[in-house]
Amino acid sequence: MNGDSTSILLSPGHLTIDQLRMIYEGGYSLSLDPACRDAVDAGAATVKEIVDKNKTVYGINTGFGRLAQEVIPHDKLEALQKNLVLSHSTGTGPLLGDNIVRLVMAMKAASLARGFSGVRLSVIEALMTFLDHDIYPCIPAKGSVGASGDLAPLAHMTAAMMGVGNVRLNGEIVPADATLKALMLTPLALGPKEGLALLNGTQVSTALALAGLFETEKLLAAATLAGSLSLDAAQGTDAPFDNRIHAARGQIGQMEMAASYRALIEGSEIRKSHEECTKVQDPYCLRCQPQVMGACLDQMRQVAAILLIEANAVSDNPLVFVETGEVISGGNFHAEPVALAADNLALAIAEIGSMSERRIAMLVDTSISGLPAFLVTSAGINSGFMIAHVTAAALASENKQQAYPASVDSIPTSANQEDHVSMATHGARRLLRMAENTATIVGIELLAATQGIELRSPLKTSAPLEKLHAQIREIAASYEEDRFFAPDIEAAKKLVMSGALRKQFADFLPDTLES
Repeated sequence: MNGDSTSILLSPGHLTIDQLRMIYEGGYSLSLDPACRDAVDAGAATVKEIVDKNKTVYGINTGFGRLAQEVIPHDKLEALQKNLVLSHSTGTGPLLGDNIVRLVMAMKAASLARGFSGVRLSVIEALMTFLDHDIYPCIPAKGSVGASGDLAPLAHMTAAMMGVGNVRLNGEIVPADATLKALMLTPLALGPKEGLALLNGTQVSTALALAGLFETEKLLAAATLAGSLSLDAAQGTDAPFDNRIHAARGQIGQMEMAASYRALIEGSEIRKSHEECTKVQDPYCLRCQPQVMGACLDQMRQVAAILLIEANAVSDNPLVFVETGEVISGGNFHAEPVALAADNLALAIAEIGSMSERRIAMLVDTSISGLPAFLVTSAGINSGFMIAHVTAAALASENKQQAYPASVDSIPTSANQEDHVSMATHGARRLLRMAENTATIVGIELLAATQGIELRSPLKTSAPLEKLHAQIREIAASYEEDRFFAPDIEAAKKLVMSGALRKQFADFLPDTLES
């Protein structure tokens, strides 16, 4: 951050999780750390020297991929880079959201600014100008296998900077060339290697994975609150959250989550009313919450560590090493770290939703919860939460299908030159769909648990959970008899996805990600 709380300074190689989250959420101006200028200029000078001396170096004066053996004449180098961008603009499907594109462009600028890519400072400034004017290239979501970088989506980004294709400005899709002209901006003209540097890289898959991570933070918080409310609604015991149990195992996330459940349930009249009850054990969906949610928390932190490294990485190819004047070809564009991280995060998202669905099923089952069947006092004429639970079950099962690891599904491309690919991009893209499913499940649980708490009246739950109960009632009235249910579920889902619960109950929740 700068001294200005509304501005973020992009310091190449030193972006933080907090900064990346803020870029994703929007509302901040971005600026590039001027300290990067010397490294950028030195890298660009190295590329210029190679061109001036007519050395043959991949990506500078050769073809690409399987065509790397083709040497390109000096007078065709600009056309080489332009053609690369246009030929690789092959994306399809729905457009990435502005928040994703903003994150992509910010990470690409920071990566290029480390000086290993050999581009001129003007290329990075072009990215920053788009960000400064809130111009978002229209990038189709599909078409990358996460191998030689996110080629197709980054080509669409670059083409827009050249005045080709469309951009989104003020929420409207408009031609890129007309937008640049209206804002008196010059279309980007590419020098040697610059098109390749912009197209190579894992910024799209990383941005999608980070988006999934930031959404999962909201899910973990909301599901912890919903699970605590369900525990009290079902007259569950807080004994399984005893610190001694979790310390004996030693899993960090588990211990932290147990502390959250203890704090959230403390002081509950409902809990106090059945301290001497004869029930021996609660179902796993109640008593194993610290173990399951703690494992998800640990997984999220591991994913965050990997993605933070990747967000700060130089992932294009080849790389310029100024000290020796070498340009070395490697494979940093292969997005396997992102692919595996996305797969692991998908498991956490699915598990958060799975446990929440089980708690809904428990609440509506009078033989387990002790509450009226389907959480209505006049069941039979009223179906209550019967089909709301079916919706939750459907979404939980859909997430199971989506959780299959994308990273194991490699397919050769580029005439077998790129014979093992990561599938990171669509592996990360699915996280947002899964997160929305889980947000809906947790939203339904919040509604069901709130109803369950009211059915324990006049006893009250704990102070923080009473606050949560009141907040749910602001968006959905008490369920006395059947009514059109879908708006309540939509409102609860939106509350979960807004992140408001994570912020409002932060004192009762673990810090999910370290900056």
